Amino acid sequence: MNLFLEQLLGVAQYYPVILKGIGMTLALSCIGIVAGSVAGFLLGVGRASANKPLRFAIGAYTDIFRGTPILVQVFVVFFILPEAGIELDSFTAGAVALSNITACFISEIVASGIRAVPRGQLEAAASAGLTRFQQMRLVVLPQATRMIIPSLAGQFVLLVKDSSVVSAVGLLDLTRSGWVIVQSIPNGLLVFAVVGIGYFLICYPLLHLSRRQEKR
Repeated sequence: MNLFLEQLLGVAQYYPVILKGIGMTLALSCIGIVAGSVAGFLLGVGRASANKPLRFAIGAYTDIFRGTPILVQVFVVFFILPEAGIELDSFTAGAVALSNITACFISEIVASGIRAVPRGQLEAAASAGLTRFQQMRLVVLPQATRMIIPSLAGQFVLLVKDSSVVSAVGLLDLTRSGWVIVQSIPNGLLVFAVVGIGYFLICYPLLHLSRRQEKR
């Protein structure tokens, strides 16, 4: 018991490292959520369009990234792109990879939401003289957005957890902060329990939002 308390106090002394890791995880997650949402909505609209070549191209692109591990994608951006003359630091590489994979998943969520809007709504909008763009902006997207919010919140939670892969390219995120601490305090269960609590505190607001939207 005394040993456990000593180790717990030892972990507490590393709070600057933990806070720095939380800050890095939050920064990457926020960038991924914002950039991934914007790109995902654009891709999703294209995925649900009547243009078959566009639908196929977007579908092929998103399938490639949704079907490969995010860690591999981070490695490609960080280690392989420099071979083509595109050099990115570890933070930028992580942000790009996370934003891209988030956009790919969100595009499918958005496309499904758009397809779920009753066709009669579009016919009514067309008969009212609205252009295709106006139909999408004023009729389809507002309804689709309300339907997909729970799924989006769930995807954002996955993004926060997936951000842990950036520790593999040297970023001091929440997961890597755990590895740093465990080098000095040899109690992995305790250290990573604290790390897990950190992830839970970040994810809980998104989980709460998802539950509230599902009850509506």
